[in-house]
Amino acid sequence: MNSSDLTSVEIKAFVPARDFALSKEFYQAIGFRLAYSDDDLAYLLVDNSSFLLQNFYVKEHAENFQMHLLVNNVDDWYQHIQAQNIAERYGVTVGAPENQPWAMRDFVFVDPSGVLWRIAQNI
Repeated sequence: MNSSDLTSVEIKAFVPARDFALSKEFYQAIGFRLAYSDDDLAYLLVDNSSFLLQNFYVKEHAENFQMHLLVNNVDDWYQHIQAQNIAERYGVTVGAPENQPWAMRDFVFVDPSGVLWRIAQNI
C-alpha cells in the first residue's frame, strides 16, 4: 500500500444527547443544519464540518466529552449565539471569547447534555 491509498473523506464524532429532540433543536439554533434524522441518530453540519448526534446518554461520558470547531471568525459565531439567546433559552453556559496562549481566539459553551464545545479561530 502506498500513501495515495490512505486518503480520507471526513471524520465525525458521535455526540451524546440526554434529550434527543432538545439537542437537535439546540444545535440548529446555534447554526448547524439538520441533514438527516431518525429515532436514534441525527447528522448535523455547518459548511464542511459535521457530527452525528446520537440518542444515547451516559452522564459521565457526556460531561467528559469535548468538541472543537475551527471557524473563520469566532466573534461572529459568538454574536450569533448571543443573538439567539442560547444561554437563556437552553439553560446552558456560554463563555466570552478570549485570546489563548496557543495562538487561538475561542469561546466555550456547554450543550444541554453537558458536552463542552470550544469554538475557535487561529490568530
